[in-house]
Amino acid sequence: MSPSSEHLGKDQSGQQQSATLTSDDVSQIEQLCECHERLKRELGRVIVGQKEVIEQLAIVLFARGHGLLMGVPGLAKTLLVSKLSETLSLGFNRVQFTPDLMPMDITGTDILQDTPDGRREFKFVKGPIFSNIVLADEINRAPPKTQAALLEAMQERRVTVLGSSYELEQPFMVLATQNPVEQEGTYPLPEAQLDRFMFLIELTYPSEEEEIQIARSTTGDDLVTLDALMSGEEILGYQQLVRRIPVPDHIYRYAVRLVRKTRPQEQVSPQWLKSYVSWGAGPRAIQYLILGGKTRAALRGQYMVSLEDIQAVAESVLSHRLITTFAAQSEGVNAREVVSRLVEETSKEGDMGVT
Repeated sequence: MSPSSEHLGKDQSGQQQSATLTSDDVSQIEQLCECHERLKRELGRVIVGQKEVIEQLAIVLFARGHGLLMGVPGLAKTLLVSKLSETLSLGFNRVQFTPDLMPMDITGTDILQDTPDGRREFKFVKGPIFSNIVLADEINRAPPKTQAALLEAMQERRVTVLGSSYELEQPFMVLATQNPVEQEGTYPLPEAQLDRFMFLIELTYPSEEEEIQIARSTTGDDLVTLDALMSGEEILGYQQLVRRIPVPDHIYRYAVRLVRKTRPQEQVSPQWLKSYVSWGAGPRAIQYLILGGKTRAALRGQYMVSLEDIQAVAESVLSHRLITTFAAQSEGVNAREVVSRLVEETSKEGDMGVT
């Protein structure tokens, strides 16, 4: 039986929360949970394995965020994104980032056209950014000027061309890919742009059995067409729903404490971290931890954010926001390992107040 809205606003200790869920919200959460399960099954008809990646993409979508996919070539990153848009009845555009790509190639530009009455006037021709899901393939191959063309679109959900602003279609999500192997001829993303990606989603090699299944399923007939599960309007409704998920006060404190610990200049930062991290995460990381926790809870049919939800999204939210030192690189310590250790240590603390 679904919990009543009277109890949804309290945590396990009975502490009153700042938000409560209505009976309609409870019903919608159940529907979203069912849709999430159907989405995973539908994508599983084409994508072998990568279940955790699919869940992370779903969290990014319903949290109104953007995702950065990291993985070597051949792991079906492009196929996954295109099939995700297919199952959600969303528009999809792919942009291959190259060194000669210009900002107008992404946003669009004004062109001079003849009118039926013989006059000439400028008309704006939309670029590929005007879609629901935009895949920026190998984003680090384009120069910074072109990368910056995405900044306004990702943050403000609009673009400005020659002084005129144009609203983007909703829902809107940018998914960018990076190849961690090839470094020659690439332009590392600036921290300001990295911070606008909610998740860093790392794709790893499949298992032996999964690779056998891949060989069987991709060398025969053409790929199947997936069923559309929901409309853009439904997705927008679910995006509003997840923001109404209640969050206990101690979860807010935990998220803030965890992020502050990533900053080596803070007193709460552990001593071991100061030699591994030169720069920590900012306030946007706290926002994405909470939004990620809310969305994960809703996708699993839960009516309140738990500590487990925050811990589950912590590595994806924080790892690309930490700048590691040369000492960390020389010892083979990466940002994900730093975050994992921080999560473990912070979870063991009895006092999660913020200093």
